[in-house]
Amino acid sequence: MKVQIKKSKLSGTIDARPSKSYAHRYLIASSLATNVSTISNVDFSNDILATLNCINSYGKKHYINYENHNVQFLKDFVNNFEPIFDCKESGTTIRLFIPIALQKYEKTTFIGTDRLIERGIDIYEKIFKYVRFDKSKYEIKTKGIINSGKYELPGNISSQYISGLLYSLPLLNGDSKIIINTEIESKNYILMTLDVLKKYSIDIDTNIDTNIDNEKLLNSNNNNINYFFHIKGNQKYMADNHTIEGDYSNAAFIDAFNYFDNNIVINGLNNSSLQSDKVYKEYFNALNNKYCEIDIANCIDLGPILITFAALKNGARFINTKRLKIKESDRGTVIAKELTKLGADIEIFDNEIIVNKKELHKPDTTLYSHNDHRIAMSLSLLSTMYDIEIDDSECVSKSYPNYFDDLKKLGAILN
Repeated sequence: MKVQIKKSKLSGTIDARPSKSYAHRYLIASSLATNVSTISNVDFSNDILATLNCINSYGKKHYINYENHNVQFLKDFVNNFEPIFDCKESGTTIRLFIPIALQKYEKTTFIGTDRLIERGIDIYEKIFKYVRFDKSKYEIKTKGIINSGKYELPGNISSQYISGLLYSLPLLNGDSKIIINTEIESKNYILMTLDVLKKYSIDIDTNIDTNIDNEKLLNSNNNNINYFFHIKGNQKYMADNHTIEGDYSNAAFIDAFNYFDNNIVINGLNNSSLQSDKVYKEYFNALNNKYCEIDIANCIDLGPILITFAALKNGARFINTKRLKIKESDRGTVIAKELTKLGADIEIFDNEIIVNKKELHKPDTTLYSHNDHRIAMSLSLLSTMYDIEIDDSECVSKSYPNYFDDLKKLGAILN
């Protein structure tokens, strides 16, 4: 699908979309509990539907109320035999569910798009030594289960691997330890996981939010240890009713328009939220004023909109960009490719991206989303300057199905 957006002024009030990151976490936690619960204010994007598919495969019965945006979990639980988990395009879903499934099922199959499988699960292949992984283009088959024990891994990987362990290890017989031997990137996503687990009566002892010069560094001789997690085994998830808070990640794409003479109010954002993408306001203000350097290690999903914003303003240098390569697309490369259609000058390096300030012009060709929701939404910001056309725009359904409808409500002229 192509969307054409004419240069226009936006104004009005809009409610923030529910947080996709928190929704994944609450829904999975409720699926691991034996008691009933309801999760409210759920946005049924494609990624969330993928997680609900996997919950169904895992065996927890639930009722989806699309009209009222909630999911009610029932007490009943079914033990499926050699389940198939369809993760579609959701990296969060596959990385959280693999260790959850492997503490219960001897054989499983995970399926998804070729891009999702291509992104890989290499960390699990390294640390789950008694599990066999057989991969093809569209699926990953596993044989074997995980055990309690000590798991050591770096922090400069997707935080979803760490979160996956935090969900599964409390269910195993015996205590476990997770040791992170480098600084953690996307630390706030792990804090969000711990926040949810605590609400479900899961006890995890960690120093992630304290100073690292702690006596409880597991008596290890490894001087590179930065963080640890002590996890007691045989714990039980106790569910309660919860409401998903507003999403800063998606709000960033709407709020960006305010820096280009538009007037939009976004309601429903939690000022004390743990979401790492809450930092977008600080970064927009910095980019709006001058050329600056910004570290996106802890907010990697903001990369495309920050790069687009910088191209339209004063340029910038972005560091710790390496993980943009392993998202739904190679986000640094593809957003640069699309922005060069307007004359942008962007240099791509292994772990940094430099946006040089340069006068832009109206694109003389269609822009392409590369089937990446964050690329499509970032490109829409160009409509503050020019009439544009974005191809493959339906990919926004991955995280924000009503994105273009919301722009239209705010006054955007689009087809």
